Amino acid sequence: MGFLRGKTCHLKTRTDLFYWNREIIMPEKRKDIILVVDFGSQYVQLIARRIRENKVFSVVEPHSVSLERVREIAPSGIILSGGPSSVYGRGAPVFDVRVLQEGIPVLGICYGMQYIASVLGGKVSRGGRREYGRADVKFVTENPLFKGLSPKSITWMSHGDKITRLPRGFGRVAKSGNTSCAAFRKVSGSIYGVQFHPEVEHTVEGAKILKNFIFGICGCKRSWTPESFVAAKIKEIREKVKDKEVILGLSGGVDSSVCAVLLSRALGKKLHCIFVDNGLLRKGERERVEKVFKRNIKLDLTVVDAEKLFLKELKGVEDPEEKRKVIGRTFIKVFERAAKKIKNAEFLAQGTLYPDVIESQPFYGGPSKTIKSHHNVGGLPQKMGLALVEPLRDLFKDEVRVVGEELGLPGDMVNRQPFPGPGLAVRIVGEVTRKRLNVLREADKVIMDIARKRGIYGKTWQMFGVYLPVQSVGVMGDDRTYEDAIALRAVTSTDGMTADWAKIPYDVLSEISNRVINEVDGVNRVVFDITSKPPGTIEWE
Repeated sequence: MGFLRGKTCHLKTRTDLFYWNREIIMPEKRKDIILVVDFGSQYVQLIARRIRENKVFSVVEPHSVSLERVREIAPSGIILSGGPSSVYGRGAPVFDVRVLQEGIPVLGICYGMQYIASVLGGKVSRGGRREYGRADVKFVTENPLFKGLSPKSITWMSHGDKITRLPRGFGRVAKSGNTSCAAFRKVSGSIYGVQFHPEVEHTVEGAKILKNFIFGICGCKRSWTPESFVAAKIKEIREKVKDKEVILGLSGGVDSSVCAVLLSRALGKKLHCIFVDNGLLRKGERERVEKVFKRNIKLDLTVVDAEKLFLKELKGVEDPEEKRKVIGRTFIKVFERAAKKIKNAEFLAQGTLYPDVIESQPFYGGPSKTIKSHHNVGGLPQKMGLALVEPLRDLFKDEVRVVGEELGLPGDMVNRQPFPGPGLAVRIVGEVTRKRLNVLREADKVIMDIARKRGIYGKTWQMFGVYLPVQSVGVMGDDRTYEDAIALRAVTSTDGMTADWAKIPYDVLSEISNRVINEVDGVNRVVFDITSKPPGTIEWE
C-alpha cells in the first residue's frame, strides 16, 4: 500500500500492520446510515442533526471506533468531524485507517480532512495565517460534492493548519483567499475533504453540500421517519425483553411519557411504571400524571409518596452537585424498594436522551469535565441487577416530540417544556426547604399561566422561575419589606445543547413581575436572566 508510505505510525497497533494487507470483507448491503466519527468537535452533534434533518439516520462514534464496529454499523457513508487538535501534535486523535479501504464514501471536515491527507501520505503544516469566521471559497473543478453550487460560496472556517501537500491520487477542488486547498477529492474514489464547516448555518450552501454527499455520493434513501423508528423499536424491544417484565420510572415529562407509551405498545401488561413523588414537583404535577397515565392511558402505575424522605435528606445541602447526588441516591433507594414488589422484573427502562449521555459522559473520551450529573444516566441497573432498556437513547429532544406525535400523545404533553430530573431543587439556590418550595411553586404557576396565555410558552425551549435567597428592601403600601427574589429564566433552543436568552416583550415581563410580587408571599423582587448557553447552563444548578 504505497499511499501509506511513511505514515504507518497512525495505525493503532503493530498488529494492525499485519491485518492491513489482509482481504477486506465487504458487507453485502450498506444501510441508510451515515457514521459520524468524533475527533472532539464542538459541532459533532450538529453534524448528526443535519443528517437526520434529511430523514437519514446518523450514528456518532468516537475516533477510536474499531473496524469491526464500522462493519457492524455498515454505513452508506462516513463523516470525519473537525477537532481542536493538530494532526501532527502529540496525542492527537487517530482513526483506524483501514476503514478508508472499505470502499465507503468518506467526507472529512476540517481536522477530518487534514487527518485523511496526513495519514494517506500528504502533509499538513501550520498555516502562515489562521482562518476563522467567514471565508469566500471558489470551486475550481466540478465534482459530485459541489453539484449545483455557485462558483463562489460563503463558508465558515475555523483552522490554523493547512494542507501543504496532497496525498497521491488526490486533487484540489476548492480554494479560498488564505487556503490553496479548501477542499479535495480522491480522483478514483469517493473520499472527499472540506476545510470549512458545511454543518453550520454560516456556510450558506452547506446544506446542499451535505445533501450531495448523503444522497448523490452515498446513495442514501430518506428512510429515517417516525413511523420507521417506532416500528423498528417495537420489534427491537420485543426481541430483547421476550416474556420478561419491565419497570419504568415515569416522571411525567416528555421523555419518560413517550418512552412509556412506546414500551406499552411493545409489551402491553408486561410494563410496570413507578412514579416517585419526591416533593420537588410543580404544582398539581402528581395529580396530572395519575389522571393521564392511570385513568386515560391505563398503564400499570404505582405512585410513591416520598416527599418527607427527600426533604429530610436534602436538609442543610447547598452545593448544586451534592443536591443532585443526594436526590439521585434517594431516588434509587425509593425506586428500588417499590420495584422489589414487582415480581419477575428483569429489565429497567429509562427515557435517556443523547444530550444526557453527552453531558454526563463526554463522548470524546478525553479529560473534559462533567458539566452536571444526570440522574437517569447509569447507576440504577448496577444497583438493582436489572438489564437496561433505553429506547430513546439515540434521539434528540425534538425527535422525541415527533415520535410522541406518531404514538398519538396529546399535543400539550408532547410539546411540554423540559423539566429537570431533580425538579425544583435545582431551581432553588441554596438549601431546599418546604417553605422555599411552596414559594417557587406559586411563582412557577404564575409564570406558566402567563406564558401560555400570552403565546410565549410554545416559542421558548424553557421558561421558569428560580428562587434566589437574596433579600432586598421593598415597599408594599406603606410598609417596608425585606424579602427574597425570583429570577425569570427563558431561553430559545433547538435541542438544549446550546441556548440563547429569549427576548420576552416588555409588557409580558411587566405582567409576570407584577403578578408574582402581588400573588406570591415572600417575594418582593423579580429579575430577568439574560445569559446564553454557553457560557451559562439553562438551569441555574
